[in-house]
Amino acid sequence: MPKVLITGADGFVASHMIDYILLHQHRTDVIATYRRLSDMKNIKHCMKDITLIEMELTDPLSVESVFKQVGYVDKVFHMAAQTFVPTSWQSPQSTIETNILGTMNVLEAVRKVDKGIFVAISGSSEEYGKVYPHECPIKEEQSLRPLSPYGVSKVAADKLGFQYAQSYGMNVLVTRAFNMTGPRRAEAFVDSNFAKQIATIEKGGKYIVQHGNLDAIRDFTDVRDTVNAYWALSEKKWHGDVINVCTGVGHSMDEVLTVLSSMAKTPIVRQIDQNRMRPSDVPILIGDNTKLKMYTSWYPSYGWEESLEDLLCYWRENV
Repeated sequence: MPKVLITGADGFVASHMIDYILLHQHRTDVIATYRRLSDMKNIKHCMKDITLIEMELTDPLSVESVFKQVGYVDKVFHMAAQTFVPTSWQSPQSTIETNILGTMNVLEAVRKVDKGIFVAISGSSEEYGKVYPHECPIKEEQSLRPLSPYGVSKVAADKLGFQYAQSYGMNVLVTRAFNMTGPRRAEAFVDSNFAKQIATIEKGGKYIVQHGNLDAIRDFTDVRDTVNAYWALSEKKWHGDVINVCTGVGHSMDEVLTVLSSMAKTPIVRQIDQNRMRPSDVPILIGDNTKLKMYTSWYPSYGWEESLEDLLCYWRENV
């Protein structure tokens, strides 16, 4: 039976990756790692169907012991990371350690087990950073100008993937996913934060939605479509290549809030919160998915408003 190892099992994307494999790859054994004291709510519905192993990503011995315990696996989806940009401003050192050293530890462990194992490294559109409107939609060859410690950490992890592939002949792919949305999205992220605020208002909370910069434009993909793309890409051999995962369509944060507000069951009033403003913000990120479609038959199956509605419904059930 094929075996897949997913790091960061309790995370937003990893939990949906597990769901996708259990639903569509029935004869695949799923092994997933988690960190001590992790909140396992995202996978509580499927914990009995997978093998869970505790792992400390920044400890090379811990990572290596997991791979020794598991033995050979067919695919590794490395999704454990510090993923929130504002947190990287507050804790740049831990962001760097988790995202760079953690990625190196995973690559080292795979190298020692079997260099032929497929490894997907979860990159980010934040690697592109300062992008000008005329440079959109962004191709994989675009210059990387990260504007946050998080973006810098993902650039380094990205380049580690290339280096290990080139130096050791490893089967490594870097997926630069643009913004994702959908059920289970953490409330720290702007679309989910808006949805949670609205769900709270509907249950008797204050009618004000607080927000930061609404001018930033992002390319949103439903997380369920994203993991579908990840699996399709995992069926091929790679050499440290980079693939954008995105829709090619941009939406401003103002549009996100407007759509979610239109779905609210009660009137909504906006209020700016200076604490939600970042030291620097990437103004526009719209991706080019030509390369993704060239290598796979992938096409997004969830509409943007459908994804936001599912996100709002998730919070209506969880506030």
